[in-house]
Amino acid sequence: MANSPQAKKRARQNERRLEVNKARRSRIRTELRKVEEAIASGDKDAATAALRAAQPELMRGVSKGIYHKNTASRKMSRLSARVKVLG
Repeated sequence: MANSPQAKKRARQNERRLEVNKARRSRIRTELRKVEEAIASGDKDAATAALRAAQPELMRGVSKGIYHKNTASRKMSRLSARVKVLG
């Protein structure tokens, strides 16, 4: 248990960041799932639109420290390659 005022404050901040990051991570996963579903349905236009919507969300996660830059780049690369194949 946190005893010093500083440790108590850090505990409060960590709880708040956890909630914010959880919401962001959830929003990113939702966007990625939309891309996956569009790819599975075989609709290239919907998949392209979903990919365009997911990209800034994923990069925002990188800037906020939720994902590593290379992880986000790898996800985008693999998804865009799968969308391209739909052609």
